[in-house]
Amino acid sequence: MRKFDAVVFDMDGLIFDSERLVLACWEKLAGKYQLDGMQEVMLRCIGTTKVKTREILLDYYGQDFPYEVYCTEASAMFHEVSERDGLPVKRGVRELLDYLKEQEIPAALASSTRLAAVTQELQQAGLYDYFRVVVGGDQLKRSKPEPDIYLMACEKLGVLPERACAIEDSYNGIRSAYSAGMKPVMVPDLLPATEEMHKKSVIVAEDLLQVKEWLARIE
Repeated sequence: MRKFDAVVFDMDGLIFDSERLVLACWEKLAGKYQLDGMQEVMLRCIGTTKVKTREILLDYYGQDFPYEVYCTEASAMFHEVSERDGLPVKRGVRELLDYLKEQEIPAALASSTRLAAVTQELQQAGLYDYFRVVVGGDQLKRSKPEPDIYLMACEKLGVLPERACAIEDSYNGIRSAYSAGMKPVMVPDLLPATEEMHKKSVIVAEDLLQVKEWLARIE
């Protein structure tokens, strides 16, 4: 009997090496507008929605912080690079997705990013068709670390959460999958695995190739 009936992926920082690009754009703005502590505050925003990012920045820099202006500028920088070069795909992504396809294990994607952007980025990278279900953060009221997005992905797949594996790079993502009753797998990106992450994850892997090897062993 299989250990998992489905595997659900996060996207930014796991499938695409996009978190570094986001951070670089905001750090460039910080230099331009002489904003201290930008790297520290943006690391807190990993795995959150745009709404939550706004809250974090306003809390750090003050309620008069012109978030919409800076966000528009950072977004323009991000899209200039991503549309010109495409987002870099992380090591092991295609190998793991091919393995799941060969084993007929359904794959889904649950990202805090809005659905239209998720769809565009996956299609641009030629990865969209690997996923039976794609869920974006703008489809729900509550974002990670709440379990809603993973519960929705499992419902759309028609699998029980406890029979599904969730692969994440962020703290909030692991908390979300854990709260949903899934089996979280962490592949750290910008943030190292903490004691909490080790306790809530069934495995902490170096990359998705290691996840593929682990799945092959237990399956």
